[in-house]
Amino acid sequence: MASAKEKLFRALTITVAVVTVAAALYIIAFRLGLSDKFDFGAGAYFYADHPELQDAADAASYTSAVPKWVYYVLFFGWGYLMWRLWIWIDKRS
Repeated sequence: MASAKEKLFRALTITVAVVTVAAALYIIAFRLGLSDKFDFGAGAYFYADHPELQDAADAASYTSAVPKWVYYVLFFGWGYLMWRLWIWIDKRS
């Protein structure tokens, strides 16, 4: 029978996994232009349609339109999942 601490960690791990996958899918959908909310359906062809965007800062501001907090959630969520995997593997050996 699992203890209360193990149940809490299991629930936390599942929650972090779901949020991490959602953040990754959000970034992928945004990059592919599948997000209707932002209307960047042109994707990689955006630059070909607008040759006046020669400045690297303009290009960088377009490609970094995903909020930074999404990347932080993805980074820390992935780190937490790898830590839990390490603990699980250590218990098995």
